[in-house]
Amino acid sequence: MEDLTPRQIVEELDRYIIGQKNAKRAVAVALRNRWRRRRLGPELREEVSPKNIIMIGPTGVGKTEIARRLARMAKSPFIKVEATKYTEVGYVGRDVESMIRDLVANAMNAVETEHRKDVETRAKDLALERLLDALLPNGEREILEAARWEKSERLAGEGNGGQRFDYIGPETPPRDPPPPPPVSSGRNTREKLRDLLFAGKLDDREIEIETTLQVSPVIGVMPGAGLEDLDINLKEMIGNFLPEKKKVQKVKVPEALKLFVEEETAKLVDKDKVVLEAVERVEESGIVFIDELDKVASRGQAHGADISREGVQRDILPILEGSTVPTKYGPVRTDHILFIAAGAFHMSKPSDLIPELQGRFPIRVELEALGEDEFVRILTEPENALIRQYTELLATEGMTLDFAPEAIREVARLAAQVNGRTENIGARRLHTIMERLLEEISFEAPDMEDKEVAIDAAYVRERLADVVQDEDYSRYIL
Repeated sequence: MEDLTPRQIVEELDRYIIGQKNAKRAVAVALRNRWRRRRLGPELREEVSPKNIIMIGPTGVGKTEIARRLARMAKSPFIKVEATKYTEVGYVGRDVESMIRDLVANAMNAVETEHRKDVETRAKDLALERLLDALLPNGEREILEAARWEKSERLAGEGNGGQRFDYIGPETPPRDPPPPPPVSSGRNTREKLRDLLFAGKLDDREIEIETTLQVSPVIGVMPGAGLEDLDINLKEMIGNFLPEKKKVQKVKVPEALKLFVEEETAKLVDKDKVVLEAVERVEESGIVFIDELDKVASRGQAHGADISREGVQRDILPILEGSTVPTKYGPVRTDHILFIAAGAFHMSKPSDLIPELQGRFPIRVELEALGEDEFVRILTEPENALIRQYTELLATEGMTLDFAPEAIREVARLAAQVNGRTENIGARRLHTIMERLLEEISFEAPDMEDKEVAIDAAYVRERLADVVQDEDYSRYIL
């Protein structure tokens, strides 16, 4: 990601999102500016703030997908929230600061996953040694088993008709006193046991293991009090002062190995480093996508719900300007978090936002509505194209779907037609159209004898024309 230029970022977004050139260019520049900022001197670096973006356009044109793909490319902490979920302080609802706490929680999960992968090999090695210890609880047993094996080998070689005694017990007195086992016997037995373990010959064996449990008290929380938004895990805080509890359980060898790997991984991962790295990532490269911002834009009225709408804007303002939000992982600064807002702005316009909030979104891009030509490209061009998705899904049933170009064009035409007559939901209409189109095939696929199906324009019209023509019916079906 460090080497991607704005042009390369746009090209990467083009692999998944059709059109919307202006929006792609805007987010590409915003992402590249982060790379540029990190190369400034310490004093100036702190003064450069991110250029937040407002995306204006109807639903289903790619606003959310652009932000999500951008965060995935940059490997940045990302969260999508809806402005309508938050209310002004004093009203029942979520506190706007909870979006930052949720962002930190996402970053913690991502960083911890990376650290767990880094110690995965070492954790498996340690877990394997613990499993071998559980299979052979003490060294005496190892030496005894090794001595018995060596005795069986020796007796077989002294002329017993080629018979080997795999086990020499008290009921089978040896002819000669057993020689003292060599020092390496225990190690050899352990290695033989390791080979059996890798070969899967011990998978059905049950053993008793001891695992560590953290005792956590049960704490009740008053419902509806909004305490969940404080994001403070009281059980975790109190549990750190309680002793660990050992649990003995009888499990099969594969399950025991899995439990041991989990325990050893938890021991090897440095929680303090995870917290520090997660908080740093949030502060330096976090991305918050605020959808439906237009729903909290007041329209000049000063009564009813509009009071709360303006209050939400004023509560969001300090986070955009740069403030410190308390989290259970420590304080988090929002000065350099990138905020991307989006909204259809059908009933309102960006100028209906309070002036201070407008100033915190200096970049505004308008996304274009999607038509028939764009639908054809969405169905075929992206790496996650819908035609490919449905073809691969049915291929798991042995089905072969062959979409003719005119069939794809017909699907796009009908989707655009329904969008024009009813609510315009953009590319999401293609999902409903495709589900309706392939409903019969998807249901009958496991029982069909003919596994090759050709989809042409006539088939599309046969399956969809009656629904599309009945406007009232299509409102419910498509």
